[in-house]
Amino acid sequence: MKVEITQALKSLSITLEGEVFYDLLHKSIYATDASVYRKIPLGVVYPKSNQDIKTLILFAKENKITLIPRAAGTSLAGQCVGDGLVVDTSKYFTKILDFNEQNKTIKIQPGVIRDELNDYLKPYGLFFAPNTSTSNRCMIGGMVGNNSSGTTSIKFGVTRDKIVELKTILSDGSEATFSDLTSEEFLLKMIGDNLESDIYKSVYNELSNTEHQLEIKKEFPKSSIHRRNNGYAIDELLNSKVFGGADTHVNLSKLLAGSEGTLAFTTEITLKLDTLPPPKNIMVAAHFSSIQESMEAVVVAMRHNLFTCELMDKTILDCTKNNREQLKNRFFVEGDPKAILMLEICTEDDEESKALTNALIADLKTNNLGYAFPKLIGSEINQALELRKAGLGLLGNIVGDDKAVACIEDTAVDLKDLPNYISEFSKMMEDFGQDAVYYAHAGAGELHLRPILNLKKQEDVVLFREITSKTAALVKKYGGSFSGEHGDGIVRAEFIPKMIGEKNYALIKRIKNTFDPNNIFNQGKIVDAFPMDKNLRYEVDRKEPEINTIQDFSDSQGILRAAEKCNGSGDCRKLPEAGGTMCPSYRATRNEKDTTRARANVLREFLTNSEKKNKFNHKELYDVFDLCLSCKACASECPSNVDVASLKAEFLHQYYKENGIPFRTKIFANNVKLNKLGMIMPSVTNAVLNTKITKKLLGVAVQRSIPELAHKTFYSWYKTNKKRLLSKPVKHKELFLFMDEFTNYYDVTIGIDCMELLTDLGYKVNITNHEESGRSFISKGVLDKAKRIADFNVTFFKDKISSETPLLGIEPSAILTFRDEYLRLADDKESANHIAKNTFTIEEFIKQEFDNKHILSESFTTKSEVLKIHGHCQQKSLSSTEPTFRMLSIPKNYKVTIINSGCCGMAGSFGYEKEHYQVSMQVGEDTLFPKVRNAEGEVIIVAAGTSCRHQIKDGTSRTSIHPISVLRKAFINR
Repeated sequence: MKVEITQALKSLSITLEGEVFYDLLHKSIYATDASVYRKIPLGVVYPKSNQDIKTLILFAKENKITLIPRAAGTSLAGQCVGDGLVVDTSKYFTKILDFNEQNKTIKIQPGVIRDELNDYLKPYGLFFAPNTSTSNRCMIGGMVGNNSSGTTSIKFGVTRDKIVELKTILSDGSEATFSDLTSEEFLLKMIGDNLESDIYKSVYNELSNTEHQLEIKKEFPKSSIHRRNNGYAIDELLNSKVFGGADTHVNLSKLLAGSEGTLAFTTEITLKLDTLPPPKNIMVAAHFSSIQESMEAVVVAMRHNLFTCELMDKTILDCTKNNREQLKNRFFVEGDPKAILMLEICTEDDEESKALTNALIADLKTNNLGYAFPKLIGSEINQALELRKAGLGLLGNIVGDDKAVACIEDTAVDLKDLPNYISEFSKMMEDFGQDAVYYAHAGAGELHLRPILNLKKQEDVVLFREITSKTAALVKKYGGSFSGEHGDGIVRAEFIPKMIGEKNYALIKRIKNTFDPNNIFNQGKIVDAFPMDKNLRYEVDRKEPEINTIQDFSDSQGILRAAEKCNGSGDCRKLPEAGGTMCPSYRATRNEKDTTRARANVLREFLTNSEKKNKFNHKELYDVFDLCLSCKACASECPSNVDVASLKAEFLHQYYKENGIPFRTKIFANNVKLNKLGMIMPSVTNAVLNTKITKKLLGVAVQRSIPELAHKTFYSWYKTNKKRLLSKPVKHKELFLFMDEFTNYYDVTIGIDCMELLTDLGYKVNITNHEESGRSFISKGVLDKAKRIADFNVTFFKDKISSETPLLGIEPSAILTFRDEYLRLADDKESANHIAKNTFTIEEFIKQEFDNKHILSESFTTKSEVLKIHGHCQQKSLSSTEPTFRMLSIPKNYKVTIINSGCCGMAGSFGYEKEHYQVSMQVGEDTLFPKVRNAEGEVIIVAAGTSCRHQIKDGTSRTSIHPISVLRKAFINR
């Protein structure tokens, strides 16, 4: 970066109320969005006020740079990529400013999340209708910028239809509000000598010209296509009376909708709201044997007043098979369909909905369309829609460098043209040797079509352009829109002259020049476009970096490709209200730096471009991974299954090679060795460790209570009680109980409860002298020692563990290493996989035995209890909380619920470390702590994780109990 611009940015950071970052870390994070493009920006700004925006505009003008507006950064066409200043409104421009229930309008700032807005509106029976697949993190500012549509557009229209008013800051720093105007009011706006009046004069002069009007009507997409967004929406303005149309009002907000922040900077948005859809809904998941058959079915189905008509093809459906989170949402899939249409009927009456659904199915059958028609109701509909919504991210699951590329994924045609268009498109793709991906908004005439390309290879970059160019020509042939809802961005902007005609393109360039004569707003988008095949995320025909790792990342073809699986879809930005756990650090800080996406992208950036021998040896990587809690939520909730916990462990291992292992890290990692010493005088050890001076010396937060060592280990207790335990009658199978290091030293009573209950139930339980799990070494990145432990335990158990003699564990984070990290660390992969298949949490095992009627409810109390379960993060990711629920429901009168609690925030040693304490507690406050505090005093709080129990105690003063202890207390048949 030039010295003068660095100095200018430094001065800017002092001037602004918000924050300015121009370090390499932030520039790397913001170099990409969800598109295939990469440009290193000059810096990143989080503005706090309108004055900050005005200052930025003046700064951009003075320094001849561009401002790139950004909200959630989920744009697919490269709208958020540029070499100027990225202006991120997602952190501070997040307020709901005014709500008028009677008029059904709401005024908000651009950083308000779509689903959060609708959560606010739901009690009033209203909602903002446009519904994108990214609705749990996308922001209204971005939806306006792209003119987003989503699944609801066939019934409720697009974002442009919902805009009442936009308050903006223009390129000269002046404020302008665009809203409905009569013809007379529009003409009055032209009077004056300022930029706002110049804009009205320019628009009037251009669009009142008869020749221009005829050219627009001739060249723009058919007006019957409501998803049309090529260039600026000048065709929409022609509908107003001032330009000879029928509409009594004209609103330049329609021009700004879909303008991708190239005309003005929007600071406030007033929206028109709709009444919530009728509550009695049924969805038909119609199965088809070919894409073409499904397209013909769309035309038939759309005669039935549908509220939803969405498509998933076989490629998307196959991707869901490999995603832990989405696997449960496949319950309705029958056979191996080439396509599924999700067709939703909504009415006010159950019987009417059933009748209309039956009529829809009968019509499809009469036309010999489809082979299966399962009906979904209630939560099943949401599960099916979640499966469809995950489509974008799931495409990142394709292993290797071939990816489903966004370039032609936003085409829309008239519904009656859809079958022929898709037929021609499929033939064209066949000629290219392509088997494309088809999904999304079939009922709106728009399918997200994607070729499978390797953009690291020049030949495929050539195909990238050729396929895009030929598809543009095909769309033009049908009078369609090349950009339906994802915007032009970089990938489609250079095709705008072809799509709307050269004369119309020259017209919109003149409009852009009036709005923004110095080209400071989002340069290279819509007009004077960047080339669509340059500035790609990967250097073309590069020599792939060779990166050696101690973990085995062969399932992703190496650690670099494991990081490259992140396609930027931003699922990791969803907030607690959206459910799930990912990403607890982002939820606590609301900083993009602390997302799964940022970590994967920065790792990719340095592993690709670092010139150091050890490419991991960068402080920026240490900083971006610092707040990762290694919760594993991303491994299941991220549609691309980007496992940042594994990436972090590998990074730390490699980083420590050059920088040494910090003292505190050694202490935490070697806790088993130290606990052995502490057990010589446990009372003294506990007293010393819980003094402030010891905590300060260890770098532990003084607010924390240090877990206390038990007075004797589990192994000591077992040695004393072994004979008695083995004398109990054996009625069922033999098993091995993995006595983890946490239970052995701290939670001995839980180990005793487990041992007593299993033997009382008639199981032969083997306790062996295996090694610790290695969890502490793994979480701290000391992987050489973790690997030695993994190899020992795999060798130790490989001839002992089978389906007849399974391995069980009490502490989720310990036992699940056999199902997760050991598969990456152990040399004997075959044995490791064999053991993994026969390894279970104690809850999984008891649930399975109950299902097999080896354990009976009659053996447990009939007393009533109310229990609330907090699931351990790794348990939720690698297993499920459902077995815990089922196990604790064995006593007939136990009322059990699972708390939607996210991450507790402790994450092993993370929450003890003084610099992480506040974030740790904030994570707990996001969801878990309030729900625990709100539970009645007699409610039993259940938590399987030792860290979770300590965090609940520190954060709420409530004692929580391991599920096995709850069940043992309930056991009466002794």
